[in-house]
Amino acid sequence: MALLNFKKRDAVETGPVNPTVEAFLQGYSIEVMPRTAEKVEDFRALLPEGTRVYIAHIEGTPIEDMVKTAKRLADDGYPVMPHFPARIIKDAATLENWIAMYQGEAGVEQALLLAGGVAKPYGDFDSSMQLMETGLFDKAGFKRLHVAGHPEGNKDIDPDGSTKNVFEALLWKQKFSERTDAEMALATQFAFEAEPIIEWANAVKAAGVDIPIHIGIAGPAKLQTLIKFAIACGVGPSLKVLQKRAMDVSKLLLPYEPTDVVTELAEYKAANPDFNITNVHFFPLGGIKTNANWAIKNGGESTRPANPA
Repeated sequence: MALLNFKKRDAVETGPVNPTVEAFLQGYSIEVMPRTAEKVEDFRALLPEGTRVYIAHIEGTPIEDMVKTAKRLADDGYPVMPHFPARIIKDAATLENWIAMYQGEAGVEQALLLAGGVAKPYGDFDSSMQLMETGLFDKAGFKRLHVAGHPEGNKDIDPDGSTKNVFEALLWKQKFSERTDAEMALATQFAFEAEPIIEWANAVKAAGVDIPIHIGIAGPAKLQTLIKFAIACGVGPSLKVLQKRAMDVSKLLLPYEPTDVVTELAEYKAANPDFNITNVHFFPLGGIKTNANWAIKNGGESTRPANPA
């Protein structure tokens, strides 16, 4: 029998909350990996009830570890959205097996479909569109499918630095969204400047793509950590925000917080209710607890954890 743990948790200090930011943060999602999730004693002490938790599938992670993490989160009451990276899935039989494992063990009914960061595909799949074309997610009754978005372009898809292929793929996904019963959204790479994010989101809408956007935001972290991840993930021009900060000795040792970019996006959303960014998706690069506590501090009642200290 498991022993009850009455260890006192650290309370999060909160002050006045910006109501515009609180509204924007409502319904946020967060990304974990099996190894980072293991470090969290109790997700219910950090995340609001109903928070969607993505599970990133990094190359080399056994599917059994992914499913185990999904089951733990599902048992805690959180809707789980595992990554399905096309390039590390050998064939349709493997994909069907993964879907069956997730559903059988954790009741998973939503997924993030993406190409994945592997240069050479393991087998038959190279893109998220190929995963969708199998029809296996529809067959399994998945209620929600998310695909990747790239506010600052993607050199893997458009080596010339344009957005031509990215937008062609988005238009294909728009047509797919019209023939699937599953709800769809674009979950994006993180960026650090609001203005180019807003310009990109408006360009997506102008191109005829009305799939809601869940904007990627890097959570609080040390500056050096963020710069390392940003370069590795191919973050574009907004990287200069971090580089400029790194040149300021007075700020170099202070942790980065996404307050400015979130506030600017929230204010734009408040002024433009039809803006197609509908949710925030956090990449907790400085740790899940650190990110969750920032959300609690800035998001008011809508971000209170399910099982507070």
